[in-house]
Amino acid sequence: MEKSLDPRIARLNIQRNEEGASPIGKHEYGESFEVFVQSRRGKQHVHAGTVHASDPGMALIFAKEQFGRRQHCVNMWVVATSEIFAFQYADSDMFETVPEKLHREPGGYKVRDKIEAYRKKISQQKADKS
Repeated sequence: MEKSLDPRIARLNIQRNEEGASPIGKHEYGESFEVFVQSRRGKQHVHAGTVHASDPGMALIFAKEQFGRRQHCVNMWVVATSEIFAFQYADSDMFETVPEKLHREPGGYKVRDKIEAYRKKISQQKADKS
């Protein structure tokens, strides 16, 4: 592998294993990697997109070039798509709240209704005074 002239890439010191690596042919894609960027320190990482690369090191470089130069970011995660696991939609019932814990749901508190009732009461009092 040729050494990058970009000092930001060169300092990553990415070691590539050329042994056993099959070259990617024309119209073929490498493994897909999901990219998550952090816009400011302390904020959460947000999914930015997907890159295709032959290995995780190249995926970092492609992600930096694709998503790091268009928007300001302080950190970036690259995860192989094959390593992301999720529940099936058929299993969505496991996320439902049991009836005895409905007090935890914010829908039970009707603050908006109380505010509207108070505003009506105040406007009615002003109308009665005039």
